[in-house]
Amino acid sequence: MQLATIFIGFIIFGFSENSKGPAIPRIQFDFMLNESQLGTLLSLNALGYLLACSFTAYLTRIWGIKRVTVISFASMALSGIFIFFSQHYAMFSASYFLMYIGNGMLEIGLAILGARIFVKNTGTMMNLTHGFYGLSSTVAPLIATGLMKVTINGYTLDWRGMYLVMLLLSIIPIVFALFSSFPGDDISREDRVPLKTLIKDPVLWLMVLILSFGVVSELAVGGWLVNFLEKAYDWDTVAASGMLSAFFLCFSLARLLLGPLTDKIGFTLSLTIFSGISAVCTFIAIFGGEELAFFFAAAGIGIAMIYPTVMAFIARRYPNGSDTAITFTVTLMGVGSVIGNYLIGLVIEITKGIFGADTQLGLYRGLQAGYGFIGLCAALCMITGIVLYIYLGKRKEII
Repeated sequence: MQLATIFIGFIIFGFSENSKGPAIPRIQFDFMLNESQLGTLLSLNALGYLLACSFTAYLTRIWGIKRVTVISFASMALSGIFIFFSQHYAMFSASYFLMYIGNGMLEIGLAILGARIFVKNTGTMMNLTHGFYGLSSTVAPLIATGLMKVTINGYTLDWRGMYLVMLLLSIIPIVFALFSSFPGDDISREDRVPLKTLIKDPVLWLMVLILSFGVVSELAVGGWLVNFLEKAYDWDTVAASGMLSAFFLCFSLARLLLGPLTDKIGFTLSLTIFSGISAVCTFIAIFGGEELAFFFAAAGIGIAMIYPTVMAFIARRYPNGSDTAITFTVTLMGVGSVIGNYLIGLVIEITKGIFGADTQLGLYRGLQAGYGFIGLCAALCMITGIVLYIYLGKRKEII
C-alpha cells in the first residue's frame, strides 16, 4: 500500500505538472496573454508550490504524513473542478494556484515518505519512484493533446475538460493512502535534527543551489518546449507535443535504468556529471537549429537524475532530520523556480525587443534566449556540483 501510494502518486504528479505544455498556447490565446504575462502566471503558480512546501512538513508533524498525503490529492482533484468552470482569468489563476498548492504538498509528502522507507539502495529506489513521474510525464502531453480534441455530445473538452479529467485521477491514490500505514511519525522531537543546526551546514545550501538550478531547468521544459517548437520552427501541436514526450521518455528511462549507477559512483559525482550532460545537450539543440532539435529530448537524460539524487543525498546525510532538510531545500528551491520562470519570460520579451518585437526574427531570437537560460541553469547546476565535490572531498565526506 505504501509503494502503491508513492508510485501512483508520482504518476498523478507527472500528469498534473506536465499536461500544461500543449494547454499553455490555448490558455494564452483564450486569455490574450503575452510571453511576459505567461511567465508571470507560471511564476505565481510556482509561488503556490513554494507556499505549500513551506507548511507541509509542519502539517506532517501535527497530522501525520497520511492525512497530509490525502489532503494534497484532494486539493488537486478540487482544482480540476474549478479550472473546468473558470471562464474568467481571475478564477482560472486562483484554480491553477490551488493545483500548485496540491502539487507542492504532494512533492514534500512523497519525498518525506520516500526518505523514511528507502533506507537501503537509496539512490536506486529514489530514482525508481521518480521514474514513475517521468513515465506519466512522457505520455501526459500526448494524452492532454488527445483529450483536448475529444467531443462528448457536441461539447469539445478543450484544455478545461482535459484538466478536469487529468486531476480527478487523484482520487485513485487517495484510496490507497487511506488503507496504508506510514512509518516515521513516531520519531521523538528530541531525536530530530533542528533546523538551526541544519542551516549551519554549507552542504545543505549547496544542495539548495543544485536543486534550484536543476529543477528550473527541468520544469521549464514542460512549460516552454512546445511553445518554442511551435513558434520558432512552426511545428504543429502534435509534433511539438511528441518532442516533449520524447524528452520525458529519455527522462523516465534515465531514472528507471541509471538509478543503480548513482549508488555505484556516488551521489555527489552523479549530480555533477548528469547536470553537465543536460547543459551540453540543451545548447546543442538551441544553436544547432531544427535538424538537431532531438537534443532537446536527450537533455532529459541528464536533468532527470538531479532531483531524486538530491533527495537520496539528503536522506543519507541527515537520517534523523530528513523531513526538515527536505522541506528547507525544496522550499528555497521553490523561490528559485518562481524567479526562474519569471526570468525566462522576461528574457524572451527583452530579446524580442532588441531584434524586433513584431518580427519573426525577434520572436525566434527571443525564444532562443529564453531557452538558453534553461541551459544556463543546467550548467550552473554542474558548477555547483563541482564546488560541492571539492568541499566534501577536503573533509572526506563524499557521499
